[in-house]
Amino acid sequence: MSALARSLARYGEYHRNRRNVATHLVGIPMIVLAVMVLLSRPYLDIEQGWLTPARVLMIPVIIFYLRLDIRFGIVMAVLLSLGSWAGLLVVREATATWLGWGIGLFVVGWIFQFVGHAFEGRKPAFVDDIKSLLVGPLFVVAEVAFMLGLRKQLQAEMEQREP
Repeated sequence: MSALARSLARYGEYHRNRRNVATHLVGIPMIVLAVMVLLSRPYLDIEQGWLTPARVLMIPVIIFYLRLDIRFGIVMAVLLSLGSWAGLLVVREATATWLGWGIGLFVVGWIFQFVGHAFEGRKPAFVDDIKSLLVGPLFVVAEVAFMLGLRKQLQAEMEQREP
């Protein structure tokens, strides 16, 4: 079993209830965007563009995703880049607006997460494995791919591992 399938299957063990998965499809992107927004300050205007903590953090995270799977890694790189771009749009606003968007998205995203786990009747995966905080966004991308009929072999490989 590939490292990707193993990671997604392990995360999937905490997300069997379809309502939980649905809340994660909303909550996780909100949390990731919130982190990108909040880490868009401080920023430096350099010749090659804006340098922010979000952009610095993106590099090892994208490498992590690319090492697991090149196709999903590219999708995650695009999505994180879009999140970084959105963060730069918000960071140009007043501090209260920047914080409002960042904290608001973060809190509401976590509310979705915990409501989902109430449906599931199980604690979030990150409680047992901190790496799940990185696998969660990838799980969302994989679930969307599966819904679109893509990556059927990976889906089958993940389901093989599940009890």
